[in-house]
Parts: sequence; structure tokens; C-alpha cells
Amino acid sequence: MAQGDGDKRKKPNILITGTPGTGKTTTASALSEATQLRHINIGDLVKEKNLHDGWDDQFDCYIINEDLVCDELEDIMEEGGNIVDYHGCDFFPERWFDRVVVLQTDNSALYDRLSKRGYSETKISNNMECEIFQVLLEEAK
Repeated sequence: MAQGDGDKRKKPNILITGTPGTGKTTTASALSEATQLRHINIGDLVKEKNLHDGWDDQFDCYIINEDLVCDELEDIMEEGGNIVDYHGCDFFPERWFDRVVVLQTDNSALYDRLSKRGYSETKISNNMECEIFQVLLEEAK
């Protein structure tokens, strides 16, 4: 457990992060089923609870309001027993997580996955660069 939070939480919190298309949601869902921990997909949460500041036409996604997301999750994360699935980790408080898992994948497989999702060339290029330069791995360190 995280230092200082071990007395409060009976179950761990895990963050699964990585470039879109690396298998975060698939992995988080399987782990949640195997462990009975709660799976929280941040993208879905943002849509369901309106935790965004509008739509980004260039990247075809919501502009996440990080403060609203953290406010929404604070009590849930204190309880423990969560698997959080998101393509970043820089705005989450470190104290929330006992383990951080960064998923990576082969670049050609990633390109194919993102293309099948209908991502624009700009969005694919941005995500491929993030994977090649290991941006999310560095962010998680």
C-alpha cells in the first residue's frame, strides 16, 4: 500500500496507463474480473459525469477537466480497491496508487489498432510519437 495510506485502505489502487491502443481497457477489465477490484475507465467517467471543458475537434476527444476528475475520484480512491484506466498519470495524486502499470505495444500493431478505431491521421501520428518516445513511461516514473 502507499505510504501513509496503508492504514486506511484494505485493498490496493492500481493505475493502468499507456498510449491509446495498447490494451489498457482490456487489461483493466480482465484484472478487475480476476480480483473483484472496481474498474474505473476515466474516459467513460468523463463522458458520464460531464467532467470536461468541451470537445477538441483536432483530436476528436473531450478536453478533460483534471480538477473535476480528481474531485470525483477522491473518496473512491481513499477507500481503495480500484483499477484506474487512463492514458496518462501526471495529474493524479501519487498517494492514490499502490502500483502503476505502463502498457506498451509493437508500433505496427498500434498503428493498425488506431486505424481500425477510425482515428484521424493527426491523432494516429500524435499517439504513435508518444509510444515511440515512451512519453507515458517517462511520465509514470
